[in-house]
Amino acid sequence: MDSDDLEPRRRRGEALQALAREDLTLLGIEELEERITALEAEIARIRDQLSKKHGSRSAAEALFKK
Repeated sequence: MDSDDLEPRRRRGEALQALAREDLTLLGIEELEERITALEAEIARIRDQLSKKHGSRSAAEALFKK
């Protein structure tokens, strides 16, 4: 059995909330820039997923309108 199986599951959005509460004054310039890069990549990933979901929704609406 994997030790991760014993850990409680995180609720959706919990990681984002923890990230928002983190004290940024403890981070250096490079760390802050890396964080921005990582967050921008995550935003792009989310936008891609939203685009896919909108496309699926539009296709489903078009199918059921007929």
